[in-house]
Amino acid sequence: MFQKHKDNPIFGDPALGTLFDVYLTALPDSRLRMDLSTRKNNALSVSFSDDGVRWSDPTVTLPPDNSSGWEDMVNRNCVLKVGDTYKMWYTGQAHGNSYIGVAESKNGIDFYRVRTDPVLSPEAPFEGESVMNPCVLHENGLYRMWYSAGETYEPNVLCYAESRDGLIWEKSSRNPILEKNPEKVYEQNRIGGCQVIPHPTLGYLIFYIGYRDINTACICAACSEDGITDFRRCKSNPLVFPTAGEWDADACYKPSALYDKEKDLWRIWYNGRANGMEYIGMAEKHGDFTKNDFE
Repeated sequence: MFQKHKDNPIFGDPALGTLFDVYLTALPDSRLRMDLSTRKNNALSVSFSDDGVRWSDPTVTLPPDNSSGWEDMVNRNCVLKVGDTYKMWYTGQAHGNSYIGVAESKNGIDFYRVRTDPVLSPEAPFEGESVMNPCVLHENGLYRMWYSAGETYEPNVLCYAESRDGLIWEKSSRNPILEKNPEKVYEQNRIGGCQVIPHPTLGYLIFYIGYRDINTACICAACSEDGITDFRRCKSNPLVFPTAGEWDADACYKPSALYDKEKDLWRIWYNGRANGMEYIGMAEKHGDFTKNDFE
């Protein structure tokens, strides 16, 4: 279904180091914005592109804060513009645990922390030691967050929370909203790292990571009328999977997808891993998803 781009990896090299967990946004000026995690400095960065293939050098948007006690490393973020303000929810990690924090910016580059403490912390048994990978939508005055939870090395389940102000969140009583399906080999171990996109006929599309085992990952999709119940998995799962001997031979992680209506084209950006290094690649398919594509 999805074909990997011929120039993969499209972003990253040994000098930049590991790049991972991207979040793509289509800008009004037709450029693409990529928010990403940069392992070399344990920071969050941003890059821009005119075509989705050639990217500008990363610019740091939020560095770690070793004094906070919970964000020695910052990574796995999402950014959206609400009014004149750019809002970022991100993952802070320290001492084997992960939390979700919030930051804001007027120019979309220089972010400052809105709170010194996390807005979301692991509490329930299934959340284990970590909450991470926030994906936030702002709909009808409500902030809706999908996030991963469980272990720190790789999370185990997907969860959901809501907020009126983006600061105080109420976790859903339905959590976890999506768990592994042991009958599907590609996600028999766990799932994580999602992006949720409203869809005109499917309700919501959710792209997520499926783990065959702790070290082998692929990209999957499901749909749900409300984004939190009755998920139907795509019949073509996994959509993107490792290619032996290539730059993503071990794993294909954290998808971020955009649909170009004029071209009737879906594109997924993801971080692939081989031999300990992670770079960014892209895969694409012509034609939109329909209800018949899901179980």
